[in-house]
Amino acid sequence: MAKVILICGRLCCGKSTYAEKLCSSGKTVLLSVDEIMLRLFGQHCGDRHDEYTLRVKEYLTEKAVQLINTDVNVVFDWGFWLKSERQHVKRFFDSRNIPCELHFINVCDDEWKHRIKKRNQDVLSGKTEAYYVDDNLLAKLELLFEPPDGCEIDVIADAD
Repeated sequence: MAKVILICGRLCCGKSTYAEKLCSSGKTVLLSVDEIMLRLFGQHCGDRHDEYTLRVKEYLTEKAVQLINTDVNVVFDWGFWLKSERQHVKRFFDSRNIPCELHFINVCDDEWKHRIKKRNQDVLSGKTEAYYVDDNLLAKLELLFEPPDGCEIDVIADAD
């Protein structure tokens, strides 16, 4: 039976690179909130960002069930920063008897800040389509991330 893989980790820790590797190994589809949000709204969608993000996540969760039912694995690349979000999504798939794994990518603080700086440079130069992370956003994001505890994690992945 196909399964769902939740990629958990802070911004710029290597989630997307890891997710792409998982998808290259067979019948697997990547579902990314950032990909949809950036395509629809660009860098800024204002005060409704959180609302739109939630709607995209709900849509992708339902779409994942359709894909699983066609025997396609699904990789969610959206961070799963909050324990409550991880629990909610796992319960959703458990209630449908769909296997669900949490893959955690951890990166040390120095490397993390280096990656953010590099990504910001790539965004400004047009090399990548990703969110630019200024100091205010970085401070907000640092407060939001709740690292998973050992019992939540199925796979610990190396940051690339």
